[in-house]
Amino acid sequence: MNRRKLVIIGGGAAGLMAAGQAATTGAKVIILEKMKRPGRKICISGKGRCNLTNSAPVEEFIEHFGKNGRFLRQTFSRFFSQELVAFFEENGLAINLERGGRYFPASGKAPDIVNIFLRWLSSLNVEIQENTPADKLSVKNNTITGIITPRGEITCDAVILATGGASYPATGSTGDGYKLLQTVGHSIIPVRPALVPLEIQGGIHPALAGLELRNIEVQLFIDGKKKRQLFGELHFKRFGVSGPTILTLSGDAVDGLRAGKKIELLIDLKASLNRQKLDNRLIRDFEKRHRECFADVLRGLLPAQMVPLCLEQTQIPAHKPAGEISKKERKTLLHWLKELRLEVTSHRSFKEAIVTAGGVKLAEVNPRTMESRIISGLYLAGEILDLNGNTGGYNLQAAFSTGWLAGDSAAK
Repeated sequence: MNRRKLVIIGGGAAGLMAAGQAATTGAKVIILEKMKRPGRKICISGKGRCNLTNSAPVEEFIEHFGKNGRFLRQTFSRFFSQELVAFFEENGLAINLERGGRYFPASGKAPDIVNIFLRWLSSLNVEIQENTPADKLSVKNNTITGIITPRGEITCDAVILATGGASYPATGSTGDGYKLLQTVGHSIIPVRPALVPLEIQGGIHPALAGLELRNIEVQLFIDGKKKRQLFGELHFKRFGVSGPTILTLSGDAVDGLRAGKKIELLIDLKASLNRQKLDNRLIRDFEKRHRECFADVLRGLLPAQMVPLCLEQTQIPAHKPAGEISKKERKTLLHWLKELRLEVTSHRSFKEAIVTAGGVKLAEVNPRTMESRIISGLYLAGEILDLNGNTGGYNLQAAFSTGWLAGDSAAK
């Protein structure tokens, strides 16, 4: 019996999973990886720890991808978080469940994930051609026939394109797949950075750089209208802001900026207290510490790094005794604590974006198989698709799942 021959372009999360599943199903598989080694982006994910997936149930999981998330329903019905965790554990890698439902390798080392894949693929006799980019898709009568590389043409029965998006280009994700697909008639939704830090008007007060805030609320305003709000962490950078809340809100912010709209962030530094309770606390603090200067009292309310900014923006004298703070000044401070405003002027580049928004138009891909609706025998998986989710393991799971389904379908 002749084995189906598959070529997979890209050795990232989707490509590695696709290769293994296809080989398990009986196909002869070749991976073309343009970098020196597969899995480079996996190795830097989750700050080098690799947040594999999330324990959220499938319906909640899909919601984290916005309106395009429903495309993943069929994929997740075949291969989801339970199967992914079981795969790694069966291959000898312990997996831990951490805060926020996030799964990580127990070792805390992302390269362990890649090593599991490489051992698995080796056992299945999958051929990996490193330093080998794909130059062109060979197509005849709207059917894939092979791949042209600098080393020559490779004929095959099917191709799985898993080249990733355009984020973290140093890992090999430079948007090559979009160009290949456009040459054969696929539509590409404009790509832009997602899960990306935001730049603030004038940068951040020098004292704030490196400060991480927890238990705060961030609201995103677009042209004066509130778009979304999130509770969690925010990290100040020299140029602006990052952290889980900012990364999650960044997709809407980037789209707003591209449309020429005014983007603002409103930060509630005391989200656990409503205005009345916070005002009562300020009154108590000022009465109890009436002889101390205002700046010293502030240090009991804020991280020390934020005191200079507060003094600058409220214009309350630092050395004024707390007992002499007027009602108007107290209300000014209250407003500042509940509504610290930052104007977003730009976003960081693809070099700092965790994922890519935009990509292959989903209507052109069969969600039951991952096969192209335009070119027979061409399958698409991973970040190249117009799918991007929140932080927390959602994007990697989508890559693994679409890769698994593409590999399974193409091999059959």
